[in-house]
Amino acid sequence: MTLVDTRTPTPKYFIAGATGDWEMVIGMEVHAQVTSESKLFSGSSTEFGNPPNSNVSFVDAAMPGMLPVINEECVRQAVRTGLGLKAQINKRSVFDRKNYFYPDLPQGYQISQFKDPIVGEGKVMLDLGEDGEVEIGIERLHLEQDAGKSIHDQHPNMSFVDLNRSGVALMEIVSKPDLRSADEAKAYLSKLRTILRYLGTCDGNMEQGSMRADINVSVRRPGGEFGTRCEIKNVNSVRFAGQAIEYEARRQIDILEDGGVIDQETRLYDPKTGTTRSMRSKEEAHDYRYFPDPDLLPLEFDDAFIEMLAENLPELPDEKSARLVRQYGITHYDASVLVSDRRYADFYEDVAKGRDGKLAANWVINEFFGRLSKEGLSIDDSPMDARQLGGIVELISKGEISGKIAKDLFEIVWTEGGDPAELVESRGMKQVSDTGAIEKIVDEIISGNPGQVEAVKTKPGLLGWFVGQVMKQTGGKANPQTVNEILKAKLGLE
Repeated sequence: MTLVDTRTPTPKYFIAGATGDWEMVIGMEVHAQVTSESKLFSGSSTEFGNPPNSNVSFVDAAMPGMLPVINEECVRQAVRTGLGLKAQINKRSVFDRKNYFYPDLPQGYQISQFKDPIVGEGKVMLDLGEDGEVEIGIERLHLEQDAGKSIHDQHPNMSFVDLNRSGVALMEIVSKPDLRSADEAKAYLSKLRTILRYLGTCDGNMEQGSMRADINVSVRRPGGEFGTRCEIKNVNSVRFAGQAIEYEARRQIDILEDGGVIDQETRLYDPKTGTTRSMRSKEEAHDYRYFPDPDLLPLEFDDAFIEMLAENLPELPDEKSARLVRQYGITHYDASVLVSDRRYADFYEDVAKGRDGKLAANWVINEFFGRLSKEGLSIDDSPMDARQLGGIVELISKGEISGKIAKDLFEIVWTEGGDPAELVESRGMKQVSDTGAIEKIVDEIISGNPGQVEAVKTKPGLLGWFVGQVMKQTGGKANPQTVNEILKAKLGLE
């Protein structure tokens, strides 16, 4: 594969070295476990957390004479993912044997795809805020089977092998070397995970190993030739990915500035020390002796199959974000927060339906999400549902409660439950909008504070003091807009 530089150097991302500036070049190979109840070439379960070696068939254990049979659902999921990445779907693809020895690889080879993958070039768009949008190219997506797991910490003299993951279907999604900073790499990994979750083709649970990244890092002088890359293997956290990239780039810069050379190798990241360490020299394609798997026919399908899958794709993050901005009048930033998780967007739309979209976004993002974060809860564990929060938003919009009362009501609903409208009635929380009642209180405050009345004529900012006094006497129930209008009229500030 010929590497092509598609990015203009961005000084913001340059790393200062002792001999001048340096630039990172980053590419990723993300291994995403396909959402399927059975493995790629056998009927064994893919359920996570089962006892060791309980999800293993004769095919997974590479018993003599056992032949692989392709799982059609895994093929559909790979094509759906390719469509979600705006990628070229190849109507003919081939499975190859990738030969290498490892104790948890029973066959002595991995069934993968090399020259003819199921999905070709695509793209992922990153919204970088003030820096605008950046397109990250996808080189390819291919299907392959996972290896098992070697366990080294259960016995002082022996290692154990668990083959539960052996044969599990993976999509390897290979990016082009278009990333230029740790922040971009983290944004890419997060966006890719979001797309996969929207599609339902991978659960994205990195902590369970169902999504992990191999990160290729090199450094160069800004805009110069690509440097020698090192691959950081099996990173299973967005945060760790950022840390590993930052360390590895600085390590390479230090070597180069000391007159050394970078060895192309595979490295591991240790989150405890925040460092990478050498694992092995980096293999090239010829080291694996790829050849077409003789037990599997090429995958072939027609346009009708692809069109059928395309017609049934869900609304994806970028399209959903644009629609939320258009339909509800919210900001692009708020939309990006809401579409980061499909459940967030669905919750927001349930709150905003038929109501003030901007006000709904403010309450969902700031109050609701803020409370979830504070208490360490997921949206699925929330004691408040969208109907209840929507009820609070509606009461504010109708002027029946003030912002202050709304926060008190939010607390009651969160801790005690109940219908917001009924709580406002039963607890006497309704906002006072009766101009006669408010005028009476305003008159009392004005007559009792002549000094403040004189002062506000030269310092209009003191109006806030009068507003505060009215709100204090009404227990925060007075309509703030009505209070301001009456005060300005009586104090001659209009």
